[in-house]
Amino acid sequence: MYKTGFIGAGNMGGALIIAACHTIGAENVIITDYDLNKAEELSQQTGCKTAASNDDIIRNAEYIFLAVKPNVIREVAKAAASVLSEELANGKKHVVVTIAAGITIETIQECIGTQIPVIRIMPNTPVAVGQGMILLTGPDPEDENLKEFQEIMAKAGDFLYIPEKNFDITTSISGCTPAYTYMFIDALADGAVQVGVPRAQAIRLAAKTVLGSAQMVLETGLHPDQLKDNVCSPGGSTIVGVTALEKNNFRYGVAQSIIRSTEKNLELGK
Repeated sequence: MYKTGFIGAGNMGGALIIAACHTIGAENVIITDYDLNKAEELSQQTGCKTAASNDDIIRNAEYIFLAVKPNVIREVAKAAASVLSEELANGKKHVVVTIAAGITIETIQECIGTQIPVIRIMPNTPVAVGQGMILLTGPDPEDENLKEFQEIMAKAGDFLYIPEKNFDITTSISGCTPAYTYMFIDALADGAVQVGVPRAQAIRLAAKTVLGSAQMVLETGLHPDQLKDNVCSPGGSTIVGVTALEKNNFRYGVAQSIIRSTEKNLELGK
């Protein structure tokens, strides 16, 4: 038995596969995807094993990650039901892990039709470089399967338990925000290029500055607005830039990105 098996090797699934290989070793990870070439490419990159079908994953892995999109996860879970029931009857331990936004644990359990434990998570793509944030929920924070899951993914980044009733209103801030942050970094670089900074330097400077600024928030405990004020000298260049952002509805636009993505998460679960 492999410790983890992944059904789905796309962007998010691939990031989790990389993190799992770093934590428990590629020899304990088996993967598949509807596009087997994608799975093979990731296998060559990480050294993990590939499987020819979803059923092979179910029969050969303890923790089974359903790393597929919300619009197909019900179909994938229902297709897995018979094999999971067979495995349960044979006394094998399995835990299903789902990463589909908006899809509840109850929905997955109804699809698979068994009492196999289900863990629901929402990771983000920085798990691939060990700097991710993984929200997770299950029966309770002290559940043994949740603890073991965190051990399996220990090198992915940080974990935060969220009661499932609050899960869909929380996931956008970590799950979606990397996309907005990449846009912000790219926009910073574009501005720097416009004033004459070479592109490669501009991207590196922007990315490192965003990274360091985030670390300041985490380590100082100061409110982000206070840290912003600390950079803004009276009559200086920073406050001019802050004013330009405010004039273009920067805060409103960012807040709306979270609100709208949360609304979509809630819609996906219907």
